[in-house]
Amino acid sequence: MSENMLMGIIKDAITTGLTVAAPILLISLVVGLIISIFQATTQIQEQTLTFVPKLITVALIGLLAGSWMLHTLIDFTTRIFNIMSNLVQ
Repeated sequence: MSENMLMGIIKDAITTGLTVAAPILLISLVVGLIISIFQATTQIQEQTLTFVPKLITVALIGLLAGSWMLHTLIDFTTRIFNIMSNLVQ
């Protein structure tokens, strides 16, 4: 296994991880920002007000984008197994 191949695998793993995590993280960030602005304007400082909408949003994104995330991870795993099988030969 060459150094370039190893760096390619690491780059692919990081890219896949960021791609799979990005929808949940970005939507959660936007919802948190909206709730924070709402709390600042109304001066309501309830902790569950930020937690519950984020939890519901993350669950919805998981339901909507879950199959895409799964297929992305399966494609990555298939690529890794193909690389491993080519190393043995």
